[in-house]
Amino acid sequence: MPHSYCSCYIHAVFSTKERRDLIAPELQERLFPYLGGIAKTSAMKALIVGGTTNHVHLLLSLPAVMSIAKAIQLIKGGSSKWIHDTFPDFRHFAWQEGYVAFSVSLSQIETVTQYIRHQAEHHKKVSFEEEFVALLKKHQIEYDERYIWG
Repeated sequence: MPHSYCSCYIHAVFSTKERRDLIAPELQERLFPYLGGIAKTSAMKALIVGGTTNHVHLLLSLPAVMSIAKAIQLIKGGSSKWIHDTFPDFRHFAWQEGYVAFSVSLSQIETVTQYIRHQAEHHKKVSFEEEFVALLKKHQIEYDERYIWG
């Protein structure tokens, strides 16, 4: 019986709707492990989850049969439902519609892990908007300024 093997590491980034500061440190302590749990129960592996008050970064290992879009849909949908069910004061919580995702080579796993681990320090100097655009440029992803924050 043939088997499929896959080494597919993805660095995914998405923000809260309108980049609102809704992910307080107390919520981060519960949300980030929960995002990792969604990944695990969906046959993915979250190597690290981090972020700040208005966005998250995930370093994911995806199985051969899962698209990036499906992975993000499962994580965003499951976590949004959990936030609404667990924290009644957050019934207006929502993630942004889109996301950005980059492939990560095995040799860069530790570099990306450290980058995600140090998000709080990083964002003392750089806004999320600046970081997002810099990541798009670094990975040579074309974008239209008119629609990037829509």
